[in-house]
Amino acid sequence: MASAVGISVLEVIEGEQLQKNSLEVGTYFLKSLAKLRERFEIIGDVRGKGLMIGVEMVSDRAARTPLSAPHVAEIWETCKDMGVLFGRGGLNGNVFCIRPPLCITYDDVYLALNVLETVCKQHLEKRLRNWRRNV
Repeated sequence: MASAVGISVLEVIEGEQLQKNSLEVGTYFLKSLAKLRERFEIIGDVRGKGLMIGVEMVSDRAARTPLSAPHVAEIWETCKDMGVLFGRGGLNGNVFCIRPPLCITYDDVYLALNVLETVCKQHLEKRLRNWRRNV
């Protein structure tokens, strides 16, 4: 029975070209996240292969200082509230782990990118407001 289920799964993966989809969509996702990294200093690194992606959140990119746990939690919660759930990992818990299913679509990627971009903007604007208040 287990062999029959396994064969059926492999047939679906092949028939729906899920391997090809994961390569294409995963490559696009990784490149798009790298572009976000260029725009936002709090994204310290983007790394991955296929659909296993990590986005490292930092307070100082040059020193690779991890973003503090409360800030990471706030960003994570806001993303979740906006419909995107990332995993968390890394030694300091400051890496968002992205491991979507093989059937992920470009629309799913657009949503995740838009949410992460919006939340990064909000976070940086909030930090700037707090900094101005303290100056």
